[in-house]
Amino acid sequence: MAQASSARMGTDTPGGGSVPTIEHLLIDIVGATNVDTGADIGEDDTHDEALTGTSVRPLAVVRPGSTADVASIVKAAASLRVPLTPRGSGTGLSGGCTPVDGGLVVSFERMNRILEIDTDNHVAVVEPGVTLADLDAALLPHRLVYPVFPGEVSASLGGNVATNAGGMRAVKYGVTRHHVLGIEAVLGTGEVIRAGGKFVKSTSGYDLTQLVIGSEGTLALVTQATLRLHPRPGHQATLLAPFATLHEIAASVPPIVASGVGPLVVEYIDKVSMAGITATAGIDLGIPDSIRERALAYLVVVLEDHHPDRLDEDTQALAEQLAELGALDVFVLPPQAGTQMIEARERAFWAAKAAGADDIVDVVVPRASIPDYLDAVGELSSRTSSLVVGCGHAGDGNVHLSVWQSDPDVRRRLLHAIVAAGVSLGGAVSGEHGIGTEKRAYLAELEDPAKLALMRRIKAAFDPHGILNPGTIFDPVPATGEQQ
Repeated sequence: MAQASSARMGTDTPGGGSVPTIEHLLIDIVGATNVDTGADIGEDDTHDEALTGTSVRPLAVVRPGSTADVASIVKAAASLRVPLTPRGSGTGLSGGCTPVDGGLVVSFERMNRILEIDTDNHVAVVEPGVTLADLDAALLPHRLVYPVFPGEVSASLGGNVATNAGGMRAVKYGVTRHHVLGIEAVLGTGEVIRAGGKFVKSTSGYDLTQLVIGSEGTLALVTQATLRLHPRPGHQATLLAPFATLHEIAASVPPIVASGVGPLVVEYIDKVSMAGITATAGIDLGIPDSIRERALAYLVVVLEDHHPDRLDEDTQALAEQLAELGALDVFVLPPQAGTQMIEARERAFWAAKAAGADDIVDVVVPRASIPDYLDAVGELSSRTSSLVVGCGHAGDGNVHLSVWQSDPDVRRRLLHAIVAAGVSLGGAVSGEHGIGTEKRAYLAELEDPAKLALMRRIKAAFDPHGILNPGTIFDPVPATGEQQ
């Protein structure tokens, strides 16, 4: 891409006029009140929540109000080769919405409308700035639910689509790509496409909807999403089962999933993380000291149902099964305590951040490989005198680890080894946070080069000038003005 300075400074034309700066073009599109530059750019727009990310102040922050605005912004940026970084709520954990020096942040905070709730087809059509909390509140009167909750209800649907967000409920409902039926999106040329719709199956050419989901803003800027909804169960129960070993926890997951109770959540939490998140949340789960002293980790299982009697039957059956699988005890938490427990687990990242964690990992492995993976992680942490603790979605193999290692060189080697151990077991670098800028080195080192080359060619087709979120997923193309 061209140097950003040429976009800022007007240049003389042969007729004696001046080429408008990108700032002037943006003001013409959305109005001066929706363009921030210089000291007016807020600190939040310079980074996301990645622990290792570096804040970058962009050239400008622009807030479009419509798809037409987004298309015009992209066309203007493409004409001057100015990079664009899309931004939702900024809750990402991998640097995926960190701006590019000299580039623009396209903030979707104004595009926050729920355009339609179609109760006949069980779909909602939303703009990218709608948050999970907003959507859930709107669906509650209809007794419907969008079931993907990645742990932060202030997260935007646009960000969730960009990262293919998952969360604790994935064991039952899957992840974002299982619930996005269609999109409207703006390509790197400014062209607007629509893909998918209010239907659940199609064999009409390439599935561009699924290609864009999880692309982290590198292929297109999503301006609308059509989401699949589900009937909202009215009753829940939370079971907490302490175990003496992680191996016993991991071994218990397949039979629980196969039992037919259809758990909403199956989470493991090691004892260090459990102590941290409950202390941070200020909750006491009433676990006797005699059990707490023997427990190395905990399994948290949430069940849901439309009928309370069926829920009671499943809860009793699961409690008996957990006991047979080696649980030291089984606690059916009171409703308020169950809600507090899940909310505390969802805040595990913030507890780790408050405790001074240096980095986090979200590797995913086949769930049956969790014991082998955690054994490998334990050996690596011991070998490097590091503290590595965590929790994870035991039902789908997504392991979340917090790493304390202050030496950056040791930490870099440790993290590479931790990620490589997961990949060697048939897993992947990231289960749900995305690659962003902070994990692209691991992807480059551990992924098949042929696949990475194909990804670059796909990006070039969607974004021929290389202006959409360059540096995210893989290193940006050298500044030649065009994708290679």
